Parts: sequence; structure tokens; C-alpha cells
Amino acid sequence: MRKKPPVTPAVRALRAAKLPFDDHLYDYEERGGTALSARSLGVEEHRVIKTLVFEDDQKRPLIVLMHGDLEVSARSLARVAGLRSAAPCLPLVAEKHTGYKVGGTSPFGLRKSIPIFAEGSIRDLERLFINGGARGYLVSMTPLVLDQLLQPHWVEVSR
Repeated sequence: MRKKPPVTPAVRALRAAKLPFDDHLYDYEERGGTALSARSLGVEEHRVIKTLVFEDDQKRPLIVLMHGDLEVSARSLARVAGLRSAAPCLPLVAEKHTGYKVGGTSPFGLRKSIPIFAEGSIRDLERLFINGGARGYLVSMTPLVLDQLLQPHWVEVSR
């Protein structure tokens, strides 16, 4: 495990916004997902927020922030976003859109501007854990910090 948190585009974006966050390192495992990171950090998986990259029917990207223990309904997402359809991106396509490797995708410091949708119940958390832009690295913050920096579209698209 790394001893010192990485300085990623996500960290630079958080620091530039002068918003408070804490660093959390853990031993990354391929396909470990939010269950592994939650267990490693001793927090509920519901508090670990996934950053998922979807595409619409025109291949335009969109980001969905979802609780680690829930899934996104692509049909509900398309409906609330006013799209004909939405589907998860292939990993290489997601990496191209965001500039981050899958498993280390952060909604902060993206390569380009991408619409961000966040599950509304994330706002009910006292503190959340979300990827800081590298595998094995999460940052924690209040939902208010997430809202201030990202200004996501708050939706209800879990299933």
C-alpha cells in the first residue's frame, strides 16, 4: 500500500476549490469494487459512492454517482435525463472520456466536461467516500462538498 496519497487531477480540483476532504488509502484488488474498499476502510458499503460512466444513444458520456451497494437503472437514467437510451461504457471508452483508469475513476478533475447525475439519497449521508482519481485511493467529504464542486443533477435512478 502507498504511504502517501497521490496528487491526482481530482485532488488538484478539490484543493483548487479549497473544499475540505480526507485521504483514505487501501490495497486495491482487481474486481474488488466498493465491497473491498468499504471493508478495508471499515465503513458501510452504502457510504462508498461509485463513479460510473454511461453513454447515451449518440455515444455522449454522462457520469452517474451511485451508492456502492445499489445499481443504476439505465432505463430510469435515460428517462430522467431526457435521453432515448443510456448504457454503461466499455472500460476503454470510459477511460478515454474521463482520463482515469477504471477502478480509479473520480468525478473530480475530469478530462472534459461531462454531465453528472447523482442518486438523491447520497445527500442524506453524513459523510461519503468516493474515488480520488487512483486505484486504492478514496477521499471522504460531506455531501455538501460534493454538491458545491460538482453541482450534479440529483436524481432517483437506483434499482
